[in-house]
Amino acid sequence: MRTTTTARRALTTMLATTLLAGGVLLGQTVTAEPAAAAKMTCNISQLKNDAQKERNRAAQLRGLGAHAEARKASARAAALETRARQCEDAENNSKPPLWK
Repeated sequence: MRTTTTARRALTTMLATTLLAGGVLLGQTVTAEPAAAAKMTCNISQLKNDAQKERNRAAQLRGLGAHAEARKASARAAALETRARQCEDAENNSKPPLWK
């Protein structure tokens, strides 16, 4: 009989602790600022220029025989171009606020 009482107390304590922890986490996520709401600016022309410089650097490295470094430079250029494309898409598809 004594084991049942101890188990019941332990389960009740665990349930209460879980509910409290869940409530705290839920409260924090509701009040936290969403990541998408953060103000972020992109300089699209600068990103494109940097990507072109990386492409030129990759071509030069490939000509010198440094193929591993050329692959890395090409990957950086592709990442910069992707970021520029994402910024353009965000700029073109953003809707103005409802009150304007």
